[in-house]
Amino acid sequence: MTRIFSDYAYGDGPRSGCWWDNTVEIAQNPVLQGDISCDVVIIGAGFTGLSAAYHLARAGASVVVVDANSVGWGASGRNGGFCCLGGGKASDAALDRRVGRDARLEWRAAEKAAVELVESLVSELDLDVDRHSAGETCLAHRPRDARGFAAEAESIVENYGVAPEVLTRAQLSSAGMSGPFHGAMTVPVGFGLNPRKLLAGLYAAARSGGARFFDQSSVTELDKRGVSTAMGRVAAERVILATNGYSSEDVPSWMAGRYMPAQSTVIVTRPLSDKEMSAQGWTSDQMAYDSRHLLHYFRLMPDRRFLFGMRGGVLSSARAEARSRARVTKDFRKMFPAWAQVDIPYSWSGMVCLARGMAPFAGPIADAPGVLAGFAYHGNGVAMGTYTGKLLATLALGDTPDLYPRVMQDPACPFPFGALRRAIMPPLYAAYQIDDLRP
Repeated sequence: MTRIFSDYAYGDGPRSGCWWDNTVEIAQNPVLQGDISCDVVIIGAGFTGLSAAYHLARAGASVVVVDANSVGWGASGRNGGFCCLGGGKASDAALDRRVGRDARLEWRAAEKAAVELVESLVSELDLDVDRHSAGETCLAHRPRDARGFAAEAESIVENYGVAPEVLTRAQLSSAGMSGPFHGAMTVPVGFGLNPRKLLAGLYAAARSGGARFFDQSSVTELDKRGVSTAMGRVAAERVILATNGYSSEDVPSWMAGRYMPAQSTVIVTRPLSDKEMSAQGWTSDQMAYDSRHLLHYFRLMPDRRFLFGMRGGVLSSARAEARSRARVTKDFRKMFPAWAQVDIPYSWSGMVCLARGMAPFAGPIADAPGVLAGFAYHGNGVAMGTYTGKLLATLALGDTPDLYPRVMQDPACPFPFGALRRAIMPPLYAAYQIDDLRP
C-alpha cells in the first residue's frame, strides 16, 4: 500500500496510551490464509465496515471482513466518542449553490438519521456504551461567536426540525459549564458514548450473524471479483472499501488524492473528585466543543474522567506526536486552570478524513463494477460512519436505501497536488489559527 503519511502514522505509536483499550476487550481474529469466497467482502473493521457487516449478515448475505490491523484499530477505536450531527463541513450556503436547498435538507435529514441509527442499534442490541449527554453543546470562545448563535439557531430549526437552547455567559455557571466562554448553544440531538463498546457490540452482532473476520490481513490487490492479501484471497460478488483516513493511494488507484487524512489528538484525565469539579465549575455531562476552526472538544464521562481533544496535527513522527500531545495538554490546562495539576495518564491520536467537497462519499467507484466505498466523515464518524455502513450494505444487496442524499452520491473529487496534497494543510491551519485569534 502507498500512503501519504510516514509509516509511523500507521503503526502503534499514535495509538499508545488510548484509554478506550482499557474499557473492553475485542477478540483477536486469525490472519487470512488461503482462498475463500463470500457474497460481500469488506475492507476495514471500523464503524463503516462493522455496520455494513452487521446489516448484510442480518439480511442473510455471507460476509468477510479483512483489516490491516484489528477490529477498531483505526479512528473508530480512538475517537472522542461524540455521536452527533455532522459528517461534513460544507455550509448551508455552499450546499445550496452546489445542489440546491432541497438536496441540502435531504443531507441534513441524513445527519439526524445517522444519530438515530446508532441510538436504535444501542437499543436493539442492548448495548451498554456509557451513554450520557442530552445533545451537543457549542461554547463560544469569543463574544462575536456568541452573538451569532441566534442566526445559527434559525438554521438548525430549518435543517433538523429541533430548537436549540441558547445560554448567555452569565448562565453558564448555573449550567455547570464554567470556563473562558461567552455563551453556549445546545442542539438536542446526539449523545456521548464509549466508541470501543459500540464497536464491540457491532462486532459481536455481525459475528453472531455469520460474518467472518480476519486481522493483520492488508489488502494488496482489489478488483471486481474480490481482494487479495499476502497470504490469501477472498472471491466476492461485491467489495466494500471502508478504510476512511487510513486508506491508501493504490488500493484501489481510484482513491488516489480523493481523501485527506488529518490528525486529532485526545487526552483523558484520572477521575475527578466532586471538590475538583466544583472548583473548576464544570459539572455538566454535556459533550461540548468550542467555536474555533481548529476546535477543542471535551466531555466529562460517567466515571468522572475528563476527555479533551483537539484538531490540528499535520506531521507524523514520534517527535511530532509528543508535540501534539503536549499542545493539547497545555490547552486543556489553560482552559480549565483549576485542573492544572490533575494527572493525565492517557493520550493518543488518530486520523480523521476530509474530502475536497467537505462532505462524505458513499457509493460505487467509477470504472470498478461491484466495488463500493464510503469515507470522509470530517471527524464525526461515530454516527455518519455507522450510517454509511448501512447505506453501503443496502447498495451491495442491490436495494435502494431509504435515505441516500445526493450530497453523498456526488463523486469525490481529487485534491490538488496529488500525493503532495498535505502541503495544503499547514497554510490552511495557520489561516484558521489567525482567524481564531481575532476578537
